[in-house]
Amino acid sequence: MKLKIPILITLFILSSLGNLTAQENINREILPIVEPEPKTYTELDVRNTKPPKRFEVKAPEKAPNVVIVLIDDLGFGASSAYGGPINTPTMENLSGAGLRYNNFHTTALCSPSRMAIKTGRNHHTCNTGSIMETATAYPGNTGALPSSVAPLAEMLRLNGYSTGAFGKWHETAAWETSVSGPFDRWPTRQGFDKFYGFIGGETDQWAPLIYDGTKKVNPPKMDNYHFTTDMTNQAINWVKAQQSMTPDKPFFVYFATGAVHAPHHV
Repeated sequence: MKLKIPILITLFILSSLGNLTAQENINREILPIVEPEPKTYTELDVRNTKPPKRFEVKAPEKAPNVVIVLIDDLGFGASSAYGGPINTPTMENLSGAGLRYNNFHTTALCSPSRMAIKTGRNHHTCNTGSIMETATAYPGNTGALPSSVAPLAEMLRLNGYSTGAFGKWHETAAWETSVSGPFDRWPTRQGFDKFYGFIGGETDQWAPLIYDGTKKVNPPKMDNYHFTTDMTNQAINWVKAQQSMTPDKPFFVYFATGAVHAPHHV
């Protein structure tokens, strides 16, 4: 399947990335990127030939690492980074060193907002007019992301990024979350190389139902276990491994905790 990329995403990937190398003379407007026509040879003796360079899709030069941290049900004005009463020094440091956006069109619901963030599209276009559990058969609210809508993670993956999602998903209809699938709308079929988290809207943060990819796994045995710590360790270890093996390859991390959301553990 070929994906047509929205121009905004194309600009995000290609803008301000310096001069493009020869490898960057490839068409990134249609995904997957089409390989060049193979060279033909007429020589009879292989010793008189040179093998062609291996074709590999790489991210544009100086492409940035991208990290999205999503905290459920935290009000826009709650964090001290936006003038709120909750002390969040790390968020303040991050926002102080970058840009602060204040015009996000929230849908006031979990699944639709997440889908809008992860696709850059209107939530009804993504068939997510409400949360997954209240999906209907009507257009715009079926709970099934159409194949015509490409997730951001898939766009970045096909442009040479490593991609990982950690924590809460809540973007798969309830009838597609069993071990028999279909897995088309699970994270690892939505552009993410790695997924570690829970598929539904909520789970016990001390005894969570966790999946690694599409495989159910048990929480690691550790003192004072909490899922937020677990998913953080998983994300850190994944980035360390990715950077040690391919330090020049940028990464995209979607980090969505279950914190603040139900169940409201005391």
